[in-house]
Amino acid sequence: MKKYIVVALLCLTGLVQAQEALFSGQQVSSPQVNDDKTVTFRLSAPQADTVQVTGDFLPSVKVDTPMGKVDGPGKALLTKNEEGVWSFTTSVLAPELYSYAFIVDGFKTTDPANPFLIRDVASVTNIFIVSGKQADLYRVQDVPHGTVASRWYDAKTLGFDRKISIYTPPGYESSTAEYPVLYLLHGAGGDEEAWLSLGRTAQIMDNLIAQGKAEPMIVVMPNGNVGQDAAPGAGSDGYYTPQFMTPETMNGKYEAQFKDIISFVESNYRIKADKAHRAIAGLSMGGYHSLHISRYYPNTFDYVGLFSAAIMAREDKSGAGVYDNFEETLETQKDNGYQLYWIAIGKTDFLYEANEEYRAMLDKMDMPYEYTESEGGHIWRNWRVYLSEFVPLLFED
Repeated sequence: MKKYIVVALLCLTGLVQAQEALFSGQQVSSPQVNDDKTVTFRLSAPQADTVQVTGDFLPSVKVDTPMGKVDGPGKALLTKNEEGVWSFTTSVLAPELYSYAFIVDGFKTTDPANPFLIRDVASVTNIFIVSGKQADLYRVQDVPHGTVASRWYDAKTLGFDRKISIYTPPGYESSTAEYPVLYLLHGAGGDEEAWLSLGRTAQIMDNLIAQGKAEPMIVVMPNGNVGQDAAPGAGSDGYYTPQFMTPETMNGKYEAQFKDIISFVESNYRIKADKAHRAIAGLSMGGYHSLHISRYYPNTFDYVGLFSAAIMAREDKSGAGVYDNFEETLETQKDNGYQLYWIAIGKTDFLYEANEEYRAMLDKMDMPYEYTESEGGHIWRNWRVYLSEFVPLLFED
């Protein structure tokens, strides 16, 4: 009998210790957005020698990537109190959605006190919002909400089914109206989830529509990686480490198969299926795709948005001549007419020079476009702004 009592006490002691371990980290508040719009980060790590926070709220630094040197998040040291809790308080932050992570003795990790996470390629970071101004578009507000559906379509040109994300505006299900469509394309390393999780597309659309600043529209967010059927973990390949540049990236096959996407959308949704009610836009690789899709199908879209776009074509492996006659097809697109050709880029973006050269070519052709330039580089902070500025320009009567 005594043996069973000892075992029970040991089990109870282990359970108490496990509960203490489980809940001790939860008692630290992090991040704490203060009334003065500073933010305090905390981490309980009594045994650590150094703790840093890294995030896009800090001054950026140049980092080496497959795209060359780009803006990356800076770092700041936390200080440790006698209870072993490390902390750091920022200066006043502008309203924005920010991402961050901790670095503990050189090991990068997420904040155990913050359950809100996003994935960008293979990096997982925590997020928080400092409210006000532009950032209020990224928050869920007390307004009518649209619906986000994850669908599969038959990519006949590629020979397999693929996943696609589709936003329908508030009231779509209860109405009989037909809607215009924005095809919104992600960058390298992204997938059909990127514009929703990193770009806050559903929140931006809900809020702009509620404010009367945007026409109710359907937003179609395909997967731009022709070798994938879906985002990592969401398709037939199961769980694997996401790659920045997937096989067959930007080789013409995505542009060649894009009519399969349009056909699926126009067969399954109440669409105003004409050029005047179609828009296409994308960031980086998605800007590249938007540029080449819109000129390859030169009488299909009345609105084109290039956000920090890659420009010049790579080797064409589509078999369809997608990248042939670059300037001639742009001339055809110009002659067919369109409502808006919109180019946006940050002043320190590594693609800035390529965009300057492209605009010089358009100027020489007398091809009309609108141009906006922002601070910063190749970052989601810019692309969320570009989306929120581009959408109100669409489908105006």
